[in-house]
Amino acid sequence: MFAYILRRLLYSVPIVFGVMLITFVLFFVVQSPNAMARRVLGPKATPQAVENWLHNRGYDKPLIVNTKPGEPVYDSLFFNQMRRLAVFDLGTSDVTGRPLKQVFASGALPSLLITFPAFVVGFAVALGLALYLVFVRNSAMDMTAALLCVALMSMPVMVYIIFGQYLVAQVLNYFPAFGFNLQGWSTTKFLLLPVALMVVSGLGAEVRLYRALFLEEMGQDYIRTARAKGVSNTVVLLVHVLKNGMINLITLIVASLPFLIMGSLVLENFFGIPGLGNVLFTAIQAPDFAVVQASVFLGSLLYLVGLLLTDLCYAWVDPRIRIQ
Repeated sequence: MFAYILRRLLYSVPIVFGVMLITFVLFFVVQSPNAMARRVLGPKATPQAVENWLHNRGYDKPLIVNTKPGEPVYDSLFFNQMRRLAVFDLGTSDVTGRPLKQVFASGALPSLLITFPAFVVGFAVALGLALYLVFVRNSAMDMTAALLCVALMSMPVMVYIIFGQYLVAQVLNYFPAFGFNLQGWSTTKFLLLPVALMVVSGLGAEVRLYRALFLEEMGQDYIRTARAKGVSNTVVLLVHVLKNGMINLITLIVASLPFLIMGSLVLENFFGIPGLGNVLFTAIQAPDFAVVQASVFLGSLLYLVGLLLTDLCYAWVDPRIRIQ
């Protein structure tokens, strides 16, 4: 297993490099560093101010290869960026100058306080509803639930956020419509509404997907064998179908790992939650290349780690799978 993990980690290196190369091209080739500086400093910025801004951030270096006499060939913008990320040095913000390790560390907890409960509750509710719909499949309840799931899927996340803020926060005045204060249990009042909206907004798609996965398992030979032996429907669903459907569920669960860490961009911005999603949204508006680049870098790493965990969980759930 150690050799397999090591091989997968080595395979991840060119993938991460390719992702960062594309990000570099988009920010420094498609648009010039001078354009970035003027967007941050404003159209009335003097050439000297632009030059100082570029120099302080190392953006005045040659793009790929340094051909200046007396300077190393590798002292270029591209090699400096890649070398810094290779040692997990995220650098500093282009706009605020704040170290990005502090930015991401301070934003990780607010994001996890929303995404992790929403993921756990949403998964449990969707899983239970999907199993129930499989149990009552082809009934009026099943057809009604299918229509409701399609209706939930058809509405954008913005609709849930605006309607929830208006009805629950403003009309009923149950929870705050905006703001965040990390102070013990009092933080809960700022989290319940965003978590509930995140669960409801994704419930339709998850229920339909899980139901389809379980229905596929219901048509397998081992289910017919279990029924021929007189096994009840409840045992068939909760033991056989759920267990054998875990392969597909693990893929969906582990694929959500980057989302859990990096937060929800739109929801955090609307509720004023200082999580990583809000950090990325602000960086895109600024624009703050350092924050965007670090977010893409961390997101790609988390996704690759998720893929590795998926394979390991496959072997744990299904004894027929061997890690070689």
